[in-house]
Amino acid sequence: MHKSVKDILDKKKTGQKISVITAYDYTLASLCDKAGVDIMLVGDSAGMVMLGYESTIPVTMDQMVLFTEAVSRARQNSLVVADMPFMSYQASASDAIANSGRLIKAGADAVKLEGGKVVAQTIRAIVETGIPVMGHIGFQPQTTTLAQGYRVQGRTADTARTLIEDAKALEEAGAFSIALEMVTSEVSKIISETVSIPTIGIGSGRFCDGQVLVVHDVLGMYDKLKPKFVKQYLSLSDEITKAVSSYRSEVESAKFPAEENWFTMEKSELERLLKEIGR
Repeated sequence: MHKSVKDILDKKKTGQKISVITAYDYTLASLCDKAGVDIMLVGDSAGMVMLGYESTIPVTMDQMVLFTEAVSRARQNSLVVADMPFMSYQASASDAIANSGRLIKAGADAVKLEGGKVVAQTIRAIVETGIPVMGHIGFQPQTTTLAQGYRVQGRTADTARTLIEDAKALEEAGAFSIALEMVTSEVSKIISETVSIPTIGIGSGRFCDGQVLVVHDVLGMYDKLKPKFVKQYLSLSDEITKAVSSYRSEVESAKFPAEENWFTMEKSELERLLKEIGR
């Protein structure tokens, strides 16, 4: 059996840190699951990492369903949470419920929405249908960039108070956890100590109950953005480029394929064929 929402909640109660990784495809998700991460997040950042968009805003529900299906097929142990893309939940609660249901049918165990108090009622409506929800406050890629650009959240007492109020509102609405993105470590600590549900940090310091990074960033496979909060554990971009370059070189020099890379006929069958075709 894979992990449940209750397992994640219990981790906070027992003081165990929660590992979350963002993955989008079957192959890498299989490896992340095998590594034992608690949660695999199917992020709408797939639009940038996998599809080459400049932001997450163009990502559609159909695309998120496709990525969610791929990751859920790979999962054996992890909880799968899928992002609700831009405008899949903002227009109405009925939209939010219907689109949440699509992601659950695609294999997700829970969905994630961006926003604080303004989406609390929407979260409550989704939770009341039986679908678990992860909240997301602080820097919100779908909308914050439209007004502010990439900025750390919670640097002033006023903005910090708003974030704390947002976190409380999401907890009261029934969210089972909250992602805190690019929130100052001081405010993340206060929020983590204030709410009873787990906080998952994305560039928000060590006091969160868990941490999340994109697997492509962990492996050094995505160079377009390099946020300060990312820790790169490998540098596969160089290795992959080198490997493909070696392949190209061996094809051009006819070194590949070698005899061990192809298949042959029985000698008697070849002789019979050549006789039949007159060669």
